[in-house]
Amino acid sequence: MTLSSHLQELQKKHQTLSTQVEEAQRSPGIDDIAITDLKKQKLRLKEQIERLQNA
Repeated sequence: MTLSSHLQELQKKHQTLSTQVEEAQRSPGIDDIAITDLKKQKLRLKEQIERLQNA
């Protein structure tokens, strides 16, 4: 896997998590812990993307 394809895959995952966070925040049945977990996953991906882009 090349660096650019790896970055694209990470960006897709980040976007998917972004969508999941937005949907979870609109859903009354989702607890705050689940939303926080999704946000942490999203942040870890963002940090990984930034590290790879700056390498």
